[in-house]
Amino acid sequence: MTPLYPPIEPYARHRLAVTPLHELYIEESGNPKGRPVVFLHGGPGAGCEDYHRRFFDPEGYRIILFDQRGAGRSAPHAELSENTTQDLVADIERIRAYLLVDRWLVFGGSWGSTLALVYAQTHPAPVAGLIVRGIFLCRPQEIQWFYQIGASLVFPDYWEAFVAPIPEAERQDMVSAYYRRLTGPDRLEQERCARAWSLWEGRTANLLPKKEVVDFFSKHHTATALARIECHYFMHNSFLRPNQILADGAKLAGIPTIIVHGRYDLICPLDSAWALHKAHPESRLVIVPGAGHSASEPGIARALIEASCDFLKEAPWQPTS
Repeated sequence: MTPLYPPIEPYARHRLAVTPLHELYIEESGNPKGRPVVFLHGGPGAGCEDYHRRFFDPEGYRIILFDQRGAGRSAPHAELSENTTQDLVADIERIRAYLLVDRWLVFGGSWGSTLALVYAQTHPAPVAGLIVRGIFLCRPQEIQWFYQIGASLVFPDYWEAFVAPIPEAERQDMVSAYYRRLTGPDRLEQERCARAWSLWEGRTANLLPKKEVVDFFSKHHTATALARIECHYFMHNSFLRPNQILADGAKLAGIPTIIVHGRYDLICPLDSAWALHKAHPESRLVIVPGAGHSASEPGIARALIEASCDFLKEAPWQPTS
């Protein structure tokens, strides 16, 4: 059984316009005077889920969740314009200022780990600590592994469904082939491709199949944003310099960091977490046996909760007045 804290509801919800086009959904739960933690969801484009509040002790943390541009309850839905890694990093700082947070714990998984690391390297001063899970460094080999050859050899049945919408002549570059359709004028083809793209991720996220995860990735609202935004980012090298996160590893010096990664993660293989740990040797790497990629894996959830509890025990901090 997954050892999450009991379900809670937000005590505040916000809509924050970050540009004339984009408006973000933000929520706060837990203790308004607790230690601030910001949760960065995956994808890009997946949006937050209710259970994401439950990784943190609600008596000790002020839990801040938000849906990134185009995702979840943010608007406009699945929008690609003005949607880059640098835009999302700037949004995190806007949210921090809007909520009057001085320093906070930054928590992110999968793409959320990418964003957390880039944010911390860009704005280290407000980062009291990092908890990152299912490390994704957005290197070309990681995209090739999951969208061209690698995971396809482990899940040939799921891969067959993933490639089905793409003519055989275009399958040598699946990301480009999907991008043409996900941004094309044929709405029915766009929906079909979005569902196939999203299901490929949902079916491979856990070591053992998990219906709730597959159901979430199957939802039209989720699939549309996830597929379009992920494909947009991957077509543009996630708006990062080659090997940017590892090359800038020294910028994380002095930031307490816990890395959690499933031993059998087949979306983001363990090599990425290992490389990050080497680039940031002050970090603590927790390899979870018997676990895949998803934060819903019991072993991963347990390790994440232990990490968030560890940060509550750290040196005193002063809440924002």
